Amino acid sequence: MIDPGDQKLSIRKQAKLLGINRNRLTTRQSKTTEEDRKIMTIMDELYLECPFYGQRNFRENLKDHGYDIGRKRIRRLMRIMNIEALVPKPSTSVPAKGHEVFPYLLRKREINTVDDVWCADITYIPMEKGHAYLVAIMDWHSRAVLAWEISNTMDSAFCVRALKEALRRTGRKPNIFNTDQGSQFTGNDWISELQKQDIQISMDGRGRWMDNVFIERLWRSLKYEKLRLWSYHTIPELRALTADWIEFYNHRRKHQAHGYNTPWSVYQTPVSQAA
Repeated sequence: MIDPGDQKLSIRKQAKLLGINRNRLTTRQSKTTEEDRKIMTIMDELYLECPFYGQRNFRENLKDHGYDIGRKRIRRLMRIMNIEALVPKPSTSVPAKGHEVFPYLLRKREINTVDDVWCADITYIPMEKGHAYLVAIMDWHSRAVLAWEISNTMDSAFCVRALKEALRRTGRKPNIFNTDQGSQFTGNDWISELQKQDIQISMDGRGRWMDNVFIERLWRSLKYEKLRLWSYHTIPELRALTADWIEFYNHRRKHQAHGYNTPWSVYQTPVSQAA
C-alpha cells in the first residue's frame, strides 16, 4: 500500500497514516542462522513430546544433541517459535501496553453443541530454510477444522484470513470465540472482525494452559502423521501436505469421543439430531 513515488505524501506520512513503522518497509537480514534452524527443529520435536518444557529443560536436553547453549538464546528461539511451557503460570506477568484483555468465558460452561465455541491457535513449522506458521480455526465441540492458513511471518493478517474463510465456508458463526492472549489475537484487525460479527470474545487467563489442549493434539497429530513423514522445501509444498492431512482429519479420521464419527460429520449434524 506504500507508494514510494507518490508526489503528495512522503513515505513517512504514508506510513503514519497506515499505522506502520517505517523500519518494516526495509527488508532486514534474518538473524536466524543455519544452526538456529537445526536447534529449533530439535526443540519442536521435544516440545511435541513434552509441551511442559521451559528454558531449563530445553537447555539440558539440547546438550544430548550436542548443543550447549545459554537460556538467553533458547528464550529468543522460543519467541521465534511462538511456544511457551504449558504449565500454570504465576500471576505476576503484566499484559503488554495497550493490550485489551477480554474475560475468560468458558469457566464451568458445558460445550455440547457445535458453533457454541470456536477457538484458534498457531503452531511453528520448521523448514529446510527458514520456518512457517500455521493457524487453525476449530469448532470446540466437534473438533472440526473449519479453516486454516500458512504464513512465513507472525503478523495477524493470515489469522484474520483464516477467520473470514471459516465464516464464509460454514455460513455460520460461534457464540464465543476463544484464543490465547497472543499479539495476533489481541490486535485491532482480529478483534474488530469478531465484534463486527457480534461474536463474544474470550481469552485464556493466566495459567489456563489446558484451554488449547484440543488444538495442541491437532498439531501433534499433523506433525507426526504427515509432516514428519514427507519432505517439503517450499511453502506451496507444505500447504499441499497440510491440506491433504486436514482433509483426512476432518472427513476420514474417526474420533472415539464422538462414537467413532468424523469431526466434519459431527459438525454437520443438525442441532436437533445432535441433541
